[in-house]
Amino acid sequence: MTDNSAGLKAPTADAAALPRIGAVVIGRNEGDRLVACLGSLPEGMKPVVYVDSGSTDGSVAAARAAGARVVALDMSLPFTAARARNAGFAALMQEAQPEFVQFLDGDCVLGPGWAAAAIDFLQENPGVAVVCGRRRERYPEASVYNRLCDAEWDTPVGQAKACGGDAVMRTGAVAAVGGFDESLIAGEEPELCLRLRREGWTIWRIGREMTLHDAAMTRFGQWWKRSRRAGHAFAEGAAMHGSAPEYHWVRETRRALAWGAVLPVVTLLGLVVTPWAGLLLMAYPLQVLRLSRQLGWERAFFTTLGKFPEALGALHYRLNRLFRRRAGLIEYK
Repeated sequence: MTDNSAGLKAPTADAAALPRIGAVVIGRNEGDRLVACLGSLPEGMKPVVYVDSGSTDGSVAAARAAGARVVALDMSLPFTAARARNAGFAALMQEAQPEFVQFLDGDCVLGPGWAAAAIDFLQENPGVAVVCGRRRERYPEASVYNRLCDAEWDTPVGQAKACGGDAVMRTGAVAAVGGFDESLIAGEEPELCLRLRREGWTIWRIGREMTLHDAAMTRFGQWWKRSRRAGHAFAEGAAMHGSAPEYHWVRETRRALAWGAVLPVVTLLGLVVTPWAGLLLMAYPLQVLRLSRQLGWERAFFTTLGKFPEALGALHYRLNRLFRRRAGLIEYK
């Protein structure tokens, strides 16, 4: 297709466009969060498909009570969020064929006016396949880990390489590239966006409030697992699409391995020869100092510390690939 993204126009939030959009919500044991999520969807967003992955808390009944069509995944098969989204998308297109689809995680609440603004933007800019907005943490004050998530969501407005789990997409574009890659345990949205960009589509983030997300991360172990999952996604993405021109997640993988694996190993080996090798570890506080000028002390510290679990995730992926083992989910909540 031809890229028609030049001369992009801002959204005017035409509410009449809403009947052209459906929703796919995925979740497991989200409880009240799911009820709030479904309740936040505008009346004109139909149909709504909820994909459940083995909930035991009444989520299925709550979704049906909210008027959503429920798709219960066969949990005897390996679960991935990508598989859940594909199942929901297939059910959505079977029931109706809306031009747009809102993908949404069950722990998120959709912002007022977001859907209309997103649709208007896509209508005015036919070369755009995916549009997202500002995702915020609902309780950033609850923990440092929630605050880190809130900062992570704050990406620049304008043309982007990828979106997250919350986004409005053109159903025709998603179908044309085969949907999400169900083998990925993480990073499925950037991988889909990469394939869309290869076909000439563009991805945009607009300056509009989109969703409130509840990470519910209050423990260090949760943050560590989430960072390890990110490292796994980096390495897998680089293995799939790391060649030119994208070099998809190659830099992120190299940084994780350099800081989280190579430097510690080189230091330990050096200590066998001379105690001066311990000075290599000064690279970490110096890195925190360097990053703090841009990110602040808190984010700089955790960005540097996060290279250790990211390296573990990347190495885990490579070991699984070497021994031809399928990776299991890395869940933090």
